[in-house]
Amino acid sequence: MHERTAGADTAVLVSLDFGVSDYAESLEELRLLAQSAGVRSVAIVEGKRQRPDPALYAGSGKVQEIAEIVERLEAPLVIFNHDLSPAQMRNLTTKLGTRVIDRTMLILDIFAQRAQSHEGKVQVELAQLRYLATRLVGQGVDMGQQKYAVGARGPGETKLELDRRKLDKRVHFLKDRLDKLRRHRVVQRRARSRADVFSVSIVGYTNAGKSTLFNRLTSASAYVANQLFATLDTTSRRMFIEAAPDDDMKPGGLGQVVVSDTVGFIRHLPHSLVAAFRSTLEETTQADLLLHVVDANSPNRDDQITEVNKVLHEIGAQHIPQILLLNKIDLQELPAAVERDEYGRIARIRLSARTGAGIDELRAALAEVRGAQAQDAQEQEWHPLNGHGL
Repeated sequence: MHERTAGADTAVLVSLDFGVSDYAESLEELRLLAQSAGVRSVAIVEGKRQRPDPALYAGSGKVQEIAEIVERLEAPLVIFNHDLSPAQMRNLTTKLGTRVIDRTMLILDIFAQRAQSHEGKVQVELAQLRYLATRLVGQGVDMGQQKYAVGARGPGETKLELDRRKLDKRVHFLKDRLDKLRRHRVVQRRARSRADVFSVSIVGYTNAGKSTLFNRLTSASAYVANQLFATLDTTSRRMFIEAAPDDDMKPGGLGQVVVSDTVGFIRHLPHSLVAAFRSTLEETTQADLLLHVVDANSPNRDDQITEVNKVLHEIGAQHIPQILLLNKIDLQELPAAVERDEYGRIARIRLSARTGAGIDELRAALAEVRGAQAQDAQEQEWHPLNGHGL
């Protein structure tokens, strides 16, 4: 559907169907990503192909169709729902006569807008520089002149115009900064471990309700919005739970829990972002328990669960116990409930982070898991094979 002549904050979206099962969901995500970046889509161009065209990604006929729409609407930007090679991006820019970015570049732009902490900004800049390193030729000047445009929100100054040597030097500097911040996080985790603090990370697909749950559990005020990647920087807060009745360590007392809210995952999350945010995601890999938040109202929730687990495996967090939280049950008018597996362990909890339904059950589950893990650790410590109890 075509609208009136485009403005500066508008774009034409392009998505090609190669026969994958999640095409419709991927296209909807592109629209939401553009919206999260502050872009209004004035046209969506779709097409079917068996494989990408080596030179233009889309076929020449489809590119001509896009060019006519761009000219008619005076669109300043075209966003492809795919990863483009440097050559394809340059060729498309020449053919269409306007700026062209791909899905990864769009996500990087959103991250550049949302990063608030020093570490978050360093991570985003590193991811941008790694991605743009192969795209400096023929684009540096243009993008540098439009550094406030969507998809060209560079790391600052005129870094996109730097030569390769200076860029590599900057990347090395940023990696050193992240390494120092990572070592600081390690010290903090060791301190929590010595203090017998139970560590919980909230993970899940973007816009599943993680930050709302985080605020509900910890009485924090993390930013919440109905948009993709509303939360970027990892935030940690302490909360207290009543120890389970069979917890020999602190029966009837209060146990400390550190809860961390993390960045949401998405289909085809750029590897450059996963690599750059590895130091932050280490908070997840070192957690005692993962709370995997799922939008129970989404028709694609099973696919989203799979995508999150893929990223968890990529960062080395696949071995950490997790509880699946089916969030937003208020939209389906479902009651809160705890579901257990065949061994009696908590597997799923139905809740609503917005209304608070099921939060008491979640707190009780945290106490139960904390007590069980503490008991397992105590038994392992005194096991005869460990040289104790002889």
